[in-house]
Amino acid sequence: MDFSAPSREHRRVVILGSTGSIGTQALEVIAEAPDRFSVAAVAAGGGNLDLLAQQAVSTRAAAVGAAGGTEADLERAIATAADDAGVRGYAPALLAGPDAVSRLAAWPDADVVLNGITGSIGLAPTLAALAAGHLLALANKESLIVGGELVRKAAAPGQLVPVDSEHSAIAQALRSGRADEVDRLVLTASGGPFRGMARNELVGVTPAQALAHPTWAMGKVITTNSATMVNKALEVIEAHLLFDIPLDRIDVVVHPQSVVHSMVQFVDGSTIAQASPPDMRLPIALGIGWPFRVPGSATPCDWSTASSWTFEPLDENAFPAIRLAKAAALRGGTAMAVYNAANEEAVEAFHSGIIGFNDIVDTVAAVVEELAGSPAGLQPGTPTLHDVLDAEQRARASARLRCGLQEHPRNTNAE
Repeated sequence: MDFSAPSREHRRVVILGSTGSIGTQALEVIAEAPDRFSVAAVAAGGGNLDLLAQQAVSTRAAAVGAAGGTEADLERAIATAADDAGVRGYAPALLAGPDAVSRLAAWPDADVVLNGITGSIGLAPTLAALAAGHLLALANKESLIVGGELVRKAAAPGQLVPVDSEHSAIAQALRSGRADEVDRLVLTASGGPFRGMARNELVGVTPAQALAHPTWAMGKVITTNSATMVNKALEVIEAHLLFDIPLDRIDVVVHPQSVVHSMVQFVDGSTIAQASPPDMRLPIALGIGWPFRVPGSATPCDWSTASSWTFEPLDENAFPAIRLAKAAALRGGTAMAVYNAANEEAVEAFHSGIIGFNDIVDTVAAVVEELAGSPAGLQPGTPTLHDVLDAEQRARASARLRCGLQEHPRNTNAE
């Protein structure tokens, strides 16, 4: 694809993480716009082969991949789904195993890859999609954050398109001016389920409370990250890497209604905001169709009814994750890989009832500080993929030890 001359022609989309929240919504978007999109391939972690098979059959995807299980398992699931749907003669290419998702990210018969995987396990597929020359609609923020310059150097101009609602909003608002006219980026945060609570009030909150997000329906890790503000911290770093704006010119403001998704402040004092009811189908559609909009992707704001939007400053004492992430990012090297890996382990420990809510970010801070001087921890310069994976492994081991987890280090799956 020629990224300098984007086309409105029909696009074949590979969906990574198809059984997760982003993936299932992407399939809805594609089904509603058959003149614009079709599914080239679907891939997931393998935890829900039945759903993956149903998606493959319903879209007639040319290829199907599962990081878990075997090709025989996948073949049986697809045969069952095809029988249930009354479909005959459907025989897609099957890929199974640890590298299946990355192989599908580079699938040759595709135009766009949507990376909707959760966690840093999405880094290898991100790099594979970029190397294959596909337009990459990135919902897997962790791969950019932990990969940093490694990912940025792999991407051609215009090849990397954000799908997070905040970064999609910024990308849209940036069309209002030149790069040298941008003063600041302002990311909005809903505040999560614990908005307005002081740090001492967060001591006894439960996993169930942390998962009760007031606005968005997301998976366990992202929802918990939203409660701790780690998700917003990662989005700050993502904005820095995507738009090349210094960290000290990226702000966060709490906006409970989640209608204004982010803003760009220009040097003349003008602020451009993107607003829409909270619905991920809009940034997903724009991501896979970029730079063109897809009519009817989501319901617009209803200006015929009264409504109020409020904005509040972030309480960094109660929620220090953003300050910690900025400090880690300024260290460079593999610092953000350490930050993210330690957080994933701490979130797991919290949901296992081993540590408290405040201990999640405290653990991240301790692991980042511990590995600050490690040759395989926070290395200067641009790390290699091996550097990132090694730093992650060390961070996971340290976090698990601090949290009292005894099993082998884990990683999030590809859904």
